[in-house]
Amino acid sequence: MDDNKLLELRQKYGNAFYIFDFGQFKKNYFDLKDAFSSIYPNFNLAYSYKTNYIPKVCKIVDELGGYAEVVSEMEMEIALRVGVKPEKIIWNGPVKNYKKVKELLLAGGRVNLDSRCEIPYIIKISEDYPSRTLNIGIRVNFEINDGVVSRFGFDIDSEDLKEALELSKIKNINLDCIQCHFATRSLDTWRPRAEGMIKFLENYKIFPAIIDLGGGLFGKMPDSLKEQFDCEIPTYKDYANVVAPILSKKYGKNGPTLILEPGSALVGDCMQFMATVESIKDIRGKKIASILGSIYNINPTLNKKNPPIKVVRCGLKQENYTDLDFGGYTCIESDYVYRHYNGELTVGDMVAFGNAGSYSIVLKPPFILPNFPILSLDEESIEVLKKQETFDDLFHTFVY
Repeated sequence: MDDNKLLELRQKYGNAFYIFDFGQFKKNYFDLKDAFSSIYPNFNLAYSYKTNYIPKVCKIVDELGGYAEVVSEMEMEIALRVGVKPEKIIWNGPVKNYKKVKELLLAGGRVNLDSRCEIPYIIKISEDYPSRTLNIGIRVNFEINDGVVSRFGFDIDSEDLKEALELSKIKNINLDCIQCHFATRSLDTWRPRAEGMIKFLENYKIFPAIIDLGGGLFGKMPDSLKEQFDCEIPTYKDYANVVAPILSKKYGKNGPTLILEPGSALVGDCMQFMATVESIKDIRGKKIASILGSIYNINPTLNKKNPPIKVVRCGLKQENYTDLDFGGYTCIESDYVYRHYNGELTVGDMVAFGNAGSYSIVLKPPFILPNFPILSLDEESIEVLKKQETFDDLFHTFVY
């Protein structure tokens, strides 16, 4: 985007804001879907709402034919409010509100069970509503040799799992989905994930309508960010070439629907955070620029990686800096947004931090300042996706 346009946006919307790129989001969606469906046609995506639940993003996924993958009643409510039909909602997660679970099941949605503690609730609903079909799935947990013991789902060797599978014998329960989720994103964990799922289904002689392999995929990113990871960053096609042939070999073209639950892989590179440089100082030889923004605005998971960066010149004379750090507006000593910047900068410049679409706004509390607005732009118009928060927005739930 033209630098002058960004400065105009600052005059109207303030010294810090987000910009969302819907064109990039749609491209990511189709690129990922096409990579898998070209090998295994019966494929779909369930967008992970927890990653970034801007309502218009969720609505676009629905319009493109994808599912809503939610893990709370709040996310379910967002899906319903943007017009997602209950049958396109998949509820995962280890802790569920069972009043809302009941509502979703009776409306035709799908709930994937995570532990044996959920079984009595499902049985009770089935008994109370014998004429209603309940669509449920089971989350399974097996070894994929990633060095992590995942806390999600049923251990496939447990009696708990056998008890859960007994639900399929209840007349009005449709147990048609087997799901797993592992957070490790490296490519070498996806083959054991897919093969482990197929082996489990064969051992238990299960033929589900849906095989859901969960999320945990890398998305698109510039080389400057890729270089900071200790593994190769796979492309969508890399994942597809590992996973899809396993299902194609097993089932051919008419097998169960394969679902993935991408979040970061779709939305990570679709949003940038714009922040104004408020001051620059030298402390015992260390150059530090303070911005109207925080690590909590773009990287609340604190993974210590430098995001892609671009300085938008404000028109004043810049100085050249070496090894400058960008610090946030908070009083937290560790609040650094970017380390070791080399280049020109002056007070009043704006800094665009890229790849801010994943786990940013959803994890950012109103810490010290209200949250900043979110905009989307095209060649002709500006759309406000989320307004600048006000003090009243923050304080109205407190009792004085």
